[in-house]
This record gives sequence, structure tokens and C-alpha cells, in this order.
Amino acid sequence: MHHFDLKDGTLHAEGVPLELIADEAGTPVYVYSTATLKRHYGLLRAAADAHREALGEALIAFAVKANSNLSVLATLARLGCGADTVSEGEIRRALAAGVPADRIIFSGVGKTDMELAFAIGVGVRQINVESGAELDRLIAVAAMMGASPAIAIRVNPNVGAGGHAKITTGGKSDKFGVPAAEAMDLYRQASQSTHVTPVGLACHIGSQITDLAPLEAAFRVLAQMTRDLRAQGHAVTRLDLGGGLGVPYSGGSEPPSPADYVAMAARVLAGLEVEAAFEPGRLLAANAGVLLSQVIQINERSDGRRFLVLDAAMNDLMRPALYEAYHDVLPVTPRPGASQPYDVVGPVCETGDTFARDRALPPLEAEDLVVFTGAGAYGAVMASEYNSRPLVPEVLVEGENWAVVRPRPTYEEMLDREPFADWL
Repeated sequence: MHHFDLKDGTLHAEGVPLELIADEAGTPVYVYSTATLKRHYGLLRAAADAHREALGEALIAFAVKANSNLSVLATLARLGCGADTVSEGEIRRALAAGVPADRIIFSGVGKTDMELAFAIGVGVRQINVESGAELDRLIAVAAMMGASPAIAIRVNPNVGAGGHAKITTGGKSDKFGVPAAEAMDLYRQASQSTHVTPVGLACHIGSQITDLAPLEAAFRVLAQMTRDLRAQGHAVTRLDLGGGLGVPYSGGSEPPSPADYVAMAARVLAGLEVEAAFEPGRLLAANAGVLLSQVIQINERSDGRRFLVLDAAMNDLMRPALYEAYHDVLPVTPRPGASQPYDVVGPVCETGDTFARDRALPPLEAEDLVVFTGAGAYGAVMASEYNSRPLVPEVLVEGENWAVVRPRPTYEEMLDREPFADWL
């Protein structure tokens, strides 16, 4: 469900014509719908609340890596959403957006001592420990601070899943977490320290998962480990189930509903009396955003190949180049006529700057506006200034109101960030 619809023959974000945003903010530009963010969070919150007996007061912690815009985070924070973070910068963003520290989870395979100290200092909810080396460093940092932060051990359950090999994180050869037997040893080791407080287990097996079976298999590993640790006399009060449930991008498999996903988790955890955490990113944000772009020109070759050249490029939306990801391309003001095949490309000097091959689209002309749908997650957050192209701006819409929530830098601002070396 999203709130980008045709009204009077032109595409709107809620009550705002996208043509208006293009005229005033320029293109390319990301546009986010507040109503969609609220709806998606509300559906997941209601599903979790319906299974409170099995999941406790489940925390929904938005994966900041999916969309770290402060206004997006603040919108979710005001609904009661927490934050799943993987760097000090993301923790700082979550705090700045109004997420309480006790609703922030700190994950990540390569946390530095400075980041660990910062997380301890601000009092995050828990630190998800991903290796024995990290546990040793965390204990040392906490000892110097006279602290004992709550931790969970991240388990690699040898269950990998996801929409692409590069976003699968729970397989045996993936860098995240530790095998179950090693996690048991680390939990026992942590329990003997006065400078960490083990409270639970965590896992996250991948992204854009469209089948509940691998998620259920991973959750069952955590459930059995919980029983085994308790049998050995250890307290386990939290299970962090990660994220990864897919969204309905066109061109792919239809994913399970959030309600079915949460019901499955509740069934697996029934009777354990733990507090669950979910870490959705894409699930909340993907279909809450579009990338709005303008057609520069159409290049037609003598062999019949037709290139739709846009002012958006791979550095604005990396997913197609990185993961062969599919995004629908829709005209903002559709023209009548039969569809034709286009290669949809950007202006960057890379063959990889190709969004789609032989995509059937309605008639388009230079200066027409198009949108990439499902672009609210892993879009602007991964953008760069490659080819010295200004960083893509972001806009948030609420009803008939809209605001630029990250401006496009000027060329002067881009150049001013780089002082010349003293000897030049």
C-alpha cells in the first residue's frame, strides 16, 4: 500500500502533484509519503500487539541503514518506533530524530572501540555482539567506563535468504554473527563478566525475503538456544529477530503479509516469555518513496534500440546496478498510445548506469517526468556525488504540505568542502 496515485491525469504524492515538486525542487529528487510510513508502521505494530502473550512488548526498531533522513526517522519516532543502527553516525541520527536511547539497538560486524564507548555512554537498549573478538573489546571498553551494558549475541543460524546474494546475511559463509555453538560459548563467557549483561540472542538472515520458511528456521534456532541456555542457568529475556521481510516490488515474488510474518514468529516463540524485537527497514520505507526524474532525451539507433536517457543516474539509485534490482518506471502524466521497449539509462559514464533493459513503457518525450517506485529504502541513503553530480535531494509530503528535508548542494558548496593542500 502506498499513497502515490493518479489524480486528474497526473501522479500525486498524497495531495501534492509531483509536477509541482519537480518545478520547485528540481529533478532528480526523492519524494516520501508520510501517510505510507504511518500506515506501514501501524500494520506491523498492530500485528505485534495482537501477539503480546508470545512476543511481549515487542520493539519495532526501524533499520536506519534503509533510510536515514532525519525527517523520516522523526516521523517514525513520533509513532513510538525505535531504531536499529550499525554505526555511531546512525545512533546520532536516531537520537537527533527523537528516538530514545533505550529504544536503539546497536548492531554491526565492525564496531570500533570509539563507537562502543559512545553507545555505552548514551545508554542504548542493547549492543548486538557479533564475534568473540568484539566481546573481548567491549568488555575492556566497558571496564574502563565502569559500565555493564546489555548485550545480545548475534547468531549465524546457517540459514541464508534474500533477494540477492549480496543481501543474504545468515549463510554459513556470510560475515555476520557466529555459529550457534560458538554463540552458546560467548553467552556463557559474557555471563561471567561484570562488565556486560547478556540479555538475549539476535539474528538477521537477509533482506527482501519472500518466503517465511527460512525466517521460521532461523527463529527456531534461537528458540532452542534459549531453552538450552536457560537449562544451563542463564537468563534470556530478549530475542532480536532482525528484519528482512520483502516488499512487493513489481517483477518479483509477492511476499507474505506483515500479519502472517508476525503470527509465525509468535507461534515459534510461544511459551518462552521473551520480549521480541523486529528490525524492519524496507518493509516500512520502500513503498513510501519514489525517485522523481525527468527525461533528457530519447536516443534511437538505426538498429531499433531505444534509450530513455534520464537525469537520474546510478549514483542516485544504486540498487539496479548493485543487485539487478527491479523498480517500476511510471510516467507522471501518462500519454495515450501503445507501449514501446526502452533501455532506461542515466547520464553517468558507466555501462552499469542502466536501470532497465527492454522495459515496455508508454510513449514518452523529452522533458517528461517519470518515477521509480519502491525507492524509499536503500535509495537516497546510498547515493553519492559520482561524476561530480550534486547529491540527490529529498522531499517529505504530508497531505497537501511538502518540504525539502535534504537540499541539493550547489556546485559552490561541493567545491568549498575540499580545501586545497597548503602547498598548492
